[in-house]
Formats: sequence, structure tokens, C-alpha cells
Amino acid sequence: MRFVPRWALLSSGCAPVLLAGGWVIAGLLEGPAYDPAAQTISVLAADGAAGSWVMTGALVALGACHLLTAWGLRAAALAGRVALGGGGVSAFVVALFPAPSSGGSLHHGSVAAVGFTLLAVWPVLAADRGGAPPWGLRPAPSIMATALMCVGAAWFLIEMQGHGAIGVAERVVTSLQSLWPFLVVASCLRHPDQDESVT
Repeated sequence: MRFVPRWALLSSGCAPVLLAGGWVIAGLLEGPAYDPAAQTISVLAADGAAGSWVMTGALVALGACHLLTAWGLRAAALAGRVALGGGGVSAFVVALFPAPSSGGSLHHGSVAAVGFTLLAVWPVLAADRGGAPPWGLRPAPSIMATALMCVGAAWFLIEMQGHGAIGVAERVVTSLQSLWPFLVVASCLRHPDQDESVT
């Protein structure tokens, strides 16, 4: 197994904390007018939103975390690392093209969809099908992670069509997508071959 640097644990571990911290703080700045169950995270970063600078900063930091993790996660297959890095780039672009204060945006929605897709498929693309890989890079957990993210994305679309709990569905999916890289890196660092690489 190729060596995974310990700093990848920091970059991957910061991702879910920064994302959740961003939407919590931005939501508090927005006040009672914002409904986290029924409104998306994008509303918090929209033009004119009180906490847009916080949510935009969180998205940029999230993108940087994903890019750093993709760079350091050398044990993963290249296609998975590229997809994870692409998800990071998508977070940057989402921050560059915020949702308008009212209505939708084709640019924002398209980039967000690409980001969702890349972050959903990266576990399967990163899986190692030979030897005895770390737990997070084995095919079964990788397929399970991708399947859960796809189910979550489908739930989000259903809620969006029915004007239901869009915010809840989005937070569940994005939390899973931001947490999975950390679990993969942690499993790589705990793998016996990692210790052999260091010595």
C-alpha cells in the first residue's frame, strides 16, 4: 500500500466540521427567517444573505480540504482521487456562483449537481480490488457508501419536487459526503501496511 501522510487526517477531518460549522453560524446570522429544515445551504450563501460570507468561506474551505485529501490519499485508485478532487473544485465554483436571493440559477444548480455526483461516485472509483486494502478502500464499504449517497441524493430530489424537508435531506447527504474521506483516511492510517511504509 502506498503511504498516506498523517496530515490527510487533518484535511479530511476538517471538512465535515467546517461544512456544518458554516451552515450553523450562517443560519444564526440569518435569523428566524431561515428555516434549515425546508431551505437549502445555498440560501445561506446567496447574494444578500446575512451570513453569506460565512457560508461562502465554509464552501471554499471545504473545497480546499477535499483537494488536499485527494492529493494525500495515495492508497486510493487514481480515478477516485480525481473524483474527490473534482468535488473540491465544484465547491469552489459553487462559492463563485452563489444562488440568487430569489429563484433558481442554472449555473449554480449545474455545478452543485456535478459536485454531488463526483462526491457520490468517488468511493467506488477509489476502491482497491486487489490484495488486502484498508477497510475504507475495500469494494463492499465503498459500494455501500456510494449507494447511501445516491439514495440521499434521490431523497433530496424528491423533497425538492414536493417542497418538503429539502434542507434536512441536503444536510444528510453533504454530511455523509464530507465525512467519508475522513473515514477512508483513518482506515488507511490504521492499516498494517501503512506502518511498514513509515519504517
